[in-house]
Amino acid sequence: MRNSTGTHDGLVRVGRALRLVLLIALALLFLIPFYLLVRNGLAREEDITAADWTFFPRDVQWSNVTELFNDPNVPMARALLNSSVIAVATTAGTLLLASLAGYGLARIPYRYANAVFYWILGTLMVPAAVTFVPSFVLVSSLGWISTMRGLIVPTLFSAFACFVFRQFFLGFPRELEDAARVDGLGYWRTYWRVVVPNSAPVFAAVGTIVFIGAWNSFLWPLVIGQDRDAWTVQVALSTFTTAQTVRIHELFIAAAVSILPLLLVFLVLQRYIVAGVERSGIDD
Repeated sequence: MRNSTGTHDGLVRVGRALRLVLLIALALLFLIPFYLLVRNGLAREEDITAADWTFFPRDVQWSNVTELFNDPNVPMARALLNSSVIAVATTAGTLLLASLAGYGLARIPYRYANAVFYWILGTLMVPAAVTFVPSFVLVSSLGWISTMRGLIVPTLFSAFACFVFRQFFLGFPRELEDAARVDGLGYWRTYWRVVVPNSAPVFAAVGTIVFIGAWNSFLWPLVIGQDRDAWTVQVALSTFTTAQTVRIHELFIAAAVSILPLLLVFLVLQRYIVAGVERSGIDD
């Protein structure tokens, strides 16, 4: 009996060790792109294209960072500011609109609530290319080309975010809302004073996803942000590769700089992503 127990414990330890080795290998594999960004971003052009590979450049070029921000052809600092404003505004607007819509569809009695919800889900099946030209014509007719309004307003509402919020609010404890109504609160004040403070995980999860999507958006900012002052980070990155030249070291260091805000947001809010999705009841 003891031998069988010892054998079982040994197999468990071996399994855990193999799992740890696998996780470490996957983590290192995942970190390879980030290593290449930093390594090539701090190297000279000849070091990047050299036949002999070195783990890290012998002569680290910290001047590549200053060269990036002093480049007269690419306003990188302005692009970072624009992307930050757009990502934050889009995230805040999406959280507000989608959470209100999700709460209304989940809690406010309405005859056609399910029909409206299915129509919202139906928009997820429409390819973005179908609505791209009409959206551009509308923004152009409003005079919003190369403005923050044109870059932010058309992207504020997310059907996916509305779906996640509705599923979450369907499982929200009704006892808390009933207690609020006993105190004389209506739907609006119940939402702000009771529902929102107790829904931090789903707000953080959806906010993280929306922020990353807004930061990485390329096609819409490329078409709407026609002036250099309206460029975002992704548009600025595309200018380092042209038909005539490819500025490799600037492209790599710019990409490394551009992902820092995403890494910061993800590291701060990563624990809320899984918790928010689990509590949203998507699998129900």
